[in-house]
Amino acid sequence: MNEKSSPESFEVALEKLQLTVKKLEAGELSLEESLSAFEEGVRLTKQCQEQLAVAEKRVEVLMSANAHSVETKPFDPKK
Repeated sequence: MNEKSSPESFEVALEKLQLTVKKLEAGELSLEESLSAFEEGVRLTKQCQEQLAVAEKRVEVLMSANAHSVETKPFDPKK
């Protein structure tokens, strides 16, 4: 995918990121292939982080629309 095309969905980008990590961890790529895969991984990570930030803001807006006073807290997956 080039920089000017629309980004993949979060799920597609995350799946591609996971596959990229597996390739890198396998250690079977050449140096050039590893660098290329790492660059792709960085791009996908940034894309996923941006999409998560947008989703978080949307949730905050929805929560504030449903209550007069909303206190936002960081998400804790352990709860």
